[in-house]
Amino acid sequence: MSDITQNLFRQITDVNILFSLLLSPLVFAAICFITVRTCPMTRGGGIPQVMAARILDNSKDQAHFIGPRALIGKLILTPLGLLGGASMGREGPTVQIGAAILFLGARYGRLHLSQARNVLLAGAAAGVAAAFNTPLAGIVFAIEEMARSFDQKISGVVMTAIVFAGAASLSLLGNYVYFGEADGNYDILRDFPAILTIGIFGGLLGALFARILTDAGPWLLRNYRTRTKMHPATFAALCGLGVAILGLISGGMSFGSGYVQARTFLQNNTDHALLFTVTKFLATGISSFSGIPGGLFSPSLSVGAGLGAILSAYFPQTPVAGMVILGMAAYLTGVTQSPITAFIIVLEITGRQSMPVPLIAACLIAAGISRVLNPVPLYQRIAQIFIRELQNMKALKQDK
Repeated sequence: MSDITQNLFRQITDVNILFSLLLSPLVFAAICFITVRTCPMTRGGGIPQVMAARILDNSKDQAHFIGPRALIGKLILTPLGLLGGASMGREGPTVQIGAAILFLGARYGRLHLSQARNVLLAGAAAGVAAAFNTPLAGIVFAIEEMARSFDQKISGVVMTAIVFAGAASLSLLGNYVYFGEADGNYDILRDFPAILTIGIFGGLLGALFARILTDAGPWLLRNYRTRTKMHPATFAALCGLGVAILGLISGGMSFGSGYVQARTFLQNNTDHALLFTVTKFLATGISSFSGIPGGLFSPSLSVGAGLGAILSAYFPQTPVAGMVILGMAAYLTGVTQSPITAFIIVLEITGRQSMPVPLIAACLIAAGISRVLNPVPLYQRIAQIFIRELQNMKALKQDK
């Protein structure tokens, strides 16, 4: 569904890119209106909602984030966002969808709360495995990002879910490498300056994006609503207009997930890397500000690919593809502060079968810098915001 809507948007803008100035604001506003009125728990990526559900002790509160409305809303509204040219991915939403499917099964089977939490973890891991065709990344994601620990009792549930998710993905899309085969031909001694530089820049930019998303975005929305008294859908329409303008400036490169541009950089074509990286960074932030459903994984990987392509000019001894791969992993780590997950995802989506020490090093450098600038990881912080919103909503209902 996401591929179909993204291709449809591209076909419309290929006729005349100015159509985006009308289409993007309308789609953003419509999705925001539907989200606010029917399924507010679907806004954003989806990973924080699953984290929040695992923290909560009440199945009704859990269902607020991963119940039937969350499942249906995410499944429909995420592809619609790509129809509006939003800079977002389907991978985060797939995590929420996977967790919601297994959560509903757990409720039907009347599982105990602790068992239900394990099922949520398995659903989230299966979502990553299915979205990227990366089973190993699904396992690591469950350990590092979702659970922050691992229990022997959980492992069987997680592994079973990932096996089924992988089989379903293979049956629909076949066996594929997400970004195609790419080999950077690293040499740890020769490329150490490049690894250090891209680790630093990836950590800095990733942490900056996370802080903008958690601080500047909510502040901007609060001030807008306080001063104008307008519906959030109007704010979303303005965000859609901003995304459309960035698309015009970039010649359409900043629209969508960024998959095409990242793959182009991996094929040693670094034309317009700076323009793409800047506009994609901004478009992803604005799309997230709008409050419409959509994930950060694919846009973050594409921004990181652009960063690597930019820095490749300063390190001619390192192959361009190697710099792009390093950039993808370092920037994704800077945003999420999950270096092992980022390393494994990039390892699998670029078809590398070895364990390149330079890639791990870049991720660890980026994670260290990001943690200094952003002590609470992005997804954990957003999950806490969601939980506070739920508590406030319940308090208001009790007052009434």
